Amino acid sequence: MKQPFFKYIILISLALVAIFSCKENSEEGAISDANSITNKTANLVLDLNDTGIKIQPTMYGIFFEDINFSADGGLYAELIKNRSFEFPDAKMGWRQPNSTRPSLNGNSGFAKITNYVSPDGGNKKYSHTVVHNDKNYQLINEGFRGIGLHGGKKYDLSVMMAHNEGIEKVNFSLVDSTGIVISETNFKPTNGEWETYEAILEPSRTEAKAMLKITFEGKGSVDMDMISLFPQNTWKGRKQGLRKDLVELLDDLEPGFLRFPGGCIVEGRSLAQRYKWQKTVGPPKERELLINRWNNLFDRRPAHDYYQSFGLGFFEYFQLSEDLGAEPIPILGCGMACQFNTGELVPLENLDPYVQEALDLVEFANGDISTSWGKLRAEMGHPEPFNLKYLGIGNEQWGPEYFERYEIFAKAISEKYPDLILVSTPGPFPDGDMFEYGWEQLKKLDAPLADEHYYRPPEWFKANADRYDSYDRKGTKVFAGEYAAHPKGVENGPKENNWDAALSEAAFMTGLERNADVVHLTAYAPLMAHEEGWQWAPDLIWFNNLEAYVTPNYYVQKLFSNNAGTDLLKITENGKPLIGQNELYVSAVKDENTNELIIKAVNISTENQKVVVVPNGGTFIGKGTIIKLSHQVLSTTNSFESPNSIDISISNFGLTNGEIQIELGAQSFNVIQLKK
Repeated sequence: MKQPFFKYIILISLALVAIFSCKENSEEGAISDANSITNKTANLVLDLNDTGIKIQPTMYGIFFEDINFSADGGLYAELIKNRSFEFPDAKMGWRQPNSTRPSLNGNSGFAKITNYVSPDGGNKKYSHTVVHNDKNYQLINEGFRGIGLHGGKKYDLSVMMAHNEGIEKVNFSLVDSTGIVISETNFKPTNGEWETYEAILEPSRTEAKAMLKITFEGKGSVDMDMISLFPQNTWKGRKQGLRKDLVELLDDLEPGFLRFPGGCIVEGRSLAQRYKWQKTVGPPKERELLINRWNNLFDRRPAHDYYQSFGLGFFEYFQLSEDLGAEPIPILGCGMACQFNTGELVPLENLDPYVQEALDLVEFANGDISTSWGKLRAEMGHPEPFNLKYLGIGNEQWGPEYFERYEIFAKAISEKYPDLILVSTPGPFPDGDMFEYGWEQLKKLDAPLADEHYYRPPEWFKANADRYDSYDRKGTKVFAGEYAAHPKGVENGPKENNWDAALSEAAFMTGLERNADVVHLTAYAPLMAHEEGWQWAPDLIWFNNLEAYVTPNYYVQKLFSNNAGTDLLKITENGKPLIGQNELYVSAVKDENTNELIIKAVNISTENQKVVVVPNGGTFIGKGTIIKLSHQVLSTTNSFESPNSIDISISNFGLTNGEIQIELGAQSFNVIQLKK
């Protein structure tokens, strides 16, 4: 009796050891053995017959909103904050370390912000700078959380000066965080009217937290305005252009469209703070400053220095769309302030000016140069039309007030521009009474596109891969205009861009692709964030003053967009689409341009899974490629310190008896390419 008893004790002990060993080597059930062999096999059939469903060229795009310092301090490469003293606190971003406000500053000097007698557009103020002691007076700009400079690279400095009295030189120095000069130049201003002075600065070393220090030689005064510093190495080398490394990351996504400029900033917290596109075009110095809606919205992430200079304005958005080969999709306000804020309404009787703004925008984008707005576009360097095809009316609005305003816009725009495709919204959430009501109204109005938004936990995305399977195949199409998986229990910020979120988005996106006859456009949101200036997370791209890294979510978007295909194919198991059965999600397309078959397969299981794909209506030939994203730990993220923790890997495979027989790694997203 004793021997069997001890035998059972030993077996139980071994089992307990195995259980606790597995527990110790897991993280919230997120770790799997990438080399494990599983008995699971999914037998799939890829139907090569034509479904008649095209993948729209706009299927995968990008949505840019000026949030998280993604425009000023980000994509727009200007390095000087409040360059023209237009902030309500006119010297925000500027310091005078040896001067005090309640003083004549006889031992230093003082910048006296002065209003122009006859303002030039939005440029209403300048600095009348008085110097009493040129040995003590300094004027310093801090940049956007510092000024990022790359050693050995060239930077264009420019400044407007006028009315010099007694100042022999104005010195401009780039200094590091300790005050050591790393590049400098000087100008001798005249005593006449406004002139622009330019120089090239080349810092001796790289510095993330540099500052611009201005000092003076001589006693007297000089007027200064539009103090500006740009890298020469901008996107496409355009003077005073966009930050090259960030645009390159956007370009790598091969987006089908660019939606801009928002987002909630379109509406404004009040109507007085709404985005007015016509004030963002013309000479940059004439564009009128506006507070950013995200300035002080969240107490936990205040950004009291967040304003919009509109150096990145509607012309630049259209130009960027053209550069990327993406359809421009501007979004305009509809006479309603953000309903999450004041919800202020323009009376219907006073809506005409808002409708006219929309009509004027189409003229700016597409009008002949003989028109007033077309002429301005030509004067800005683009006589050819931008070929605008889409226009959004409102953002995340809901209720009867929105739809009665949308109907007025739609009638006026369609009468003058019948081919323009209008984007509308069923509300800010993917379900609920507002959403249901919104869709009822959109169908009644026969709206072309409904912009759906969903910010939900990863579990929601995994459970909703079949969301559009039951949508009406006729009538209004879907623009999945903003979405991102928000992991629960994760520190707010970059850690939310973990593999759990990205993997769930990939699973969901197979459902978007399978329903390409209903879903015509999709975009992750938000697009990018400054590591020190963000208000909202997760975000697709994180950047600082010197560099950027991409998230696993970015790679998911890239793999879908770079492998969009041209025609939808049907792929099933036992005649059914894979929407999470056995933790697999699959979609398939063919690309008539590259003559490829492309399968996207997501395995959310903690085990490897064997997949066998057989063709129907044709044969497989040749060898294939697998592009893979995976990680054993779902909480893993990329970061500035470890930008490649999750990265793309590529391998090849051969056919077995005319079939695709591969093993999908645990917790992996795979793009399988095979020549037809």
